[in-house]
Amino acid sequence: MQKRYFNHPHLVERRKALRNHATKAEKFLWAALKKRSLSGRKFRRQHSIGNYIVDFYCPEEKLIIELDGETHNNSVQEEYDTHRTQFFKQLGLAILRFENKTVFESRDMVLETIIAEFKQPPRPLGTPPSKGGEITKS
Repeated sequence: MQKRYFNHPHLVERRKALRNHATKAEKFLWAALKKRSLSGRKFRRQHSIGNYIVDFYCPEEKLIIELDGETHNNSVQEEYDTHRTQFFKQLGLAILRFENKTVFESRDMVLETIIAEFKQPPRPLGTPPSKGGEITKS
């Protein structure tokens, strides 16, 4: 039996709302990630995995990018983030976290860090993407 982990229908409206009300840091980073601008990788924004919604997700690399603002600087949020991270790791996904401040002050370094996580070599332009990110569980 397969279990669906990606883009649950019950989260569609919440994902849309998050995309429509993106933070400044999310918009700033998205400008560098959209349209396969980063090494030809497809990123999705406000993508749901399980009952969680992540800021950015690259299916072919199975890579999650999370941007953390001031709301993440408390013990309750840290515990929640720890549980999310454990769930994602159980699915074989990698997670990179950046503070919003870092995205603005050092975007090039952030992009280099993301590229360093890529396991697949860059694809030539026009090459169809691989079907990454598909997870099935019996």
